[in-house]
Amino acid sequence: MGIFGRISDIFKANVNDALDKMEDPEKMIKQMVIEMQEAIAKATSGLATAMAQEKKLERDFKTYSEAATNWEQKAMQALQAGNEDLARKALQKKAEADSQAKQYQQMYEGAAATTGKLKEQVDQLKVKLNEAKMKESTLIARSQAAKAQKQIAKQVGNFDASSSFSKFDKWEEKILKSEAEAQALGELGADSSSTLNDEFKLLEKSSAVDDDLAKLRAKLNQGS
Repeated sequence: MGIFGRISDIFKANVNDALDKMEDPEKMIKQMVIEMQEAIAKATSGLATAMAQEKKLERDFKTYSEAATNWEQKAMQALQAGNEDLARKALQKKAEADSQAKQYQQMYEGAAATTGKLKEQVDQLKVKLNEAKMKESTLIARSQAAKAQKQIAKQVGNFDASSSFSKFDKWEEKILKSEAEAQALGELGADSSSTLNDEFKLLEKSSAVDDDLAKLRAKLNQGS
């Protein structure tokens, strides 16, 4: 296996587990954030309703508590005036108000506990949402990087290094052969020119010798 094949395997090992099981992680992350925002909006609306109900029960509890106190004062006033029958009636009203106040107190305390839990849940959801928003850009960036790595892995995996370098070597051999042929032809041309020049030099030397021979014959003829 060539170097490109090994690189391809490394990329695929890092990417496949992260992406192969997800259609579009970026859309999924954004959708999760949107769903968290919607959940918080619904929870906040529910909390507001619960708080309003809590306040109403608190007002009703206080109303009946105050009514019980007022009836007790009236009973005292009637008793001081010597009207025991009227005092009894006032105390009867006080007892009814006390009963109502007790019931509303229980409902109010239950509502207050529920509201407190809801508020904690909403606060936790808001913390989670803030964390998700902070991570959203990072996760999307990592997803995009993983996609890029996967694309590179595919491209590298489809690249036939052995075949490409084999063709490269063949072209290199052809170029080297052409360079050698050009050099040989140059050397042959140079040798041919040298040989021709040598022949002309020999011809010049031969002509000079012939001239010298002619001069010697002329001198001999003159002497005889």
